Amino acid sequence: MMTSSDIRGVYAIIPTPSKPGADAWDAVDTVDLDETARAVDRIIADGVQGLIVLGTMGECATLTSREYEAFATCVIETVRKRIPAFIGTTALGTHEVVRRTRLVAERGADGILLGLPMWQPLTMDMAVEYYRSIAEGFPHLPIMVYANPRAFRFPFEAEFWGRVVEVAPTVMSAKFSHDKMLLDCLAASKGRVNFLPYDGAFGKFAELSRATTTACWSTASSMGPQPVLELVRAVLANDQAALKTINADHAWVREPVASIFGNPEIMASYNIQYEKSRTALAGYMKAGPLRPPYHIMPQPYLEACREHARRWRVLCEKYAKTPVPVMVGG
Repeated sequence: MMTSSDIRGVYAIIPTPSKPGADAWDAVDTVDLDETARAVDRIIADGVQGLIVLGTMGECATLTSREYEAFATCVIETVRKRIPAFIGTTALGTHEVVRRTRLVAERGADGILLGLPMWQPLTMDMAVEYYRSIAEGFPHLPIMVYANPRAFRFPFEAEFWGRVVEVAPTVMSAKFSHDKMLLDCLAASKGRVNFLPYDGAFGKFAELSRATTTACWSTASSMGPQPVLELVRAVLANDQAALKTINADHAWVREPVASIFGNPEIMASYNIQYEKSRTALAGYMKAGPLRPPYHIMPQPYLEACREHARRWRVLCEKYAKTPVPVMVGG
């Protein structure tokens, strides 16, 4: 079973590709499995070290049970243990989480990405018991905690990590982005949890704790992973000359979407739309239409994503050994 020290490199987060018409309220069988397999093969070939699916960007909340099962199975069978694959199993209640977790465990997932049930916020005791129960039920399946305080209305502060590692030994990593809490959470978890920042915070995490900063999660990699792979390489190598250029490049790419990405209130309502739109517009994979009710995207935000995706493609071509072809029909 994987442990915290096994988590290294770029863990790409990809959308759940959808077929034309998936944005209709009565659509069924919306998952594009052919594109799923092609995209997974491609992003592995392009060098990512891990894969995460079926979180927010993966539209886990809008898939039917059949769609969830088909997509998760396709991802696991396509990866074929070439890199670690963490499959999201978050749901409204523990019973459905167990059903999903049992499914992906049987299919051969390397671990699960697990957030808290979202209908009402959990207390500390509830949250700790929740992870304890899943760890008890699946003692050989690593858990990556989906530690998003805004989405789950739970702080994921040091007290939680100190308590959860004592009762849930399979909790070994976290999708985490809070540099101000990092050192306290590392100390509380006694080194048992690898706290993965998003790619844009990787350098800051490394400054705070270079020894424990071994990996990042990246939704941007679904637009093409080359700029993120180069960023992580430069940070881990302490290549300051390269980092100066790379950081300037990434800042330039973020400019068009600063009003979206930098505003927590806007992102709270347009997170899925932002992530999937920029993926589709970049052309690295065919993300397909958004699933309702998260299919409304204001035109100004869409145009900002278009320019953002164009700039990202420029970086992909700059850092890639060969040009990145555009996938039409995204």
